Amino acid sequence: MPAKPTLALVAHDAKKDAMVEFAERHEEKLTSFDLVATGTTGGRIQEACPSLNINRFKSGPLGGDQQIGAMIAEGRLHGLIFFVDPLSPMPHDVDVKALMRLAVVYDMPMALNPSTAGILLRSSRLTGLATTSNTPEVGAAAQ
Repeated sequence: MPAKPTLALVAHDAKKDAMVEFAERHEEKLTSFDLVATGTTGGRIQEACPSLNINRFKSGPLGGDQQIGAMIAEGRLHGLIFFVDPLSPMPHDVDVKALMRLAVVYDMPMALNPSTAGILLRSSRLTGLATTSNTPEVGAAAQ
C-alpha cells in the first residue's frame, strides 16, 4: 500500500453541496489521503478546501466515472465516497452503475451518503490495517 491510501470523491449534481460540506467538515482527516475526484466535484472541493490536493479526472458523464472504475480494477484505489442522488434521472446511469458494480466486485469500501462516509473515514480497513472484529477504528486507541 502506498504511503497514503487513495480515496475517490464523487457526487451527483444535487449532492455536490453536501460533498463540499462533508469535505470542509473533514478537511483535516482528508489530508491523510491521496484524493481523486470527478471534474466538477473535485473543483468545488478544491475551491472550498485549498489545503487538499485533489487529482481531478474528467466529469462523470465524460468518462470520469470510468477513470475511477479503472483505478478500482487496477487495485490503485482504497475507498470510494460517492454521494448519489436517487431521486433524479441520470443520463449516464449506466456509467454510475458500472462504477458501483466495480466497487462491489472488488470489495471496495464505499460510502453513498455523509453518514457512512464519516464512518468510512475512521475505518481501519481504509488505512490498510487488519480488518477483524478486534481491530478498533482508526483513532480509537488514541482516545
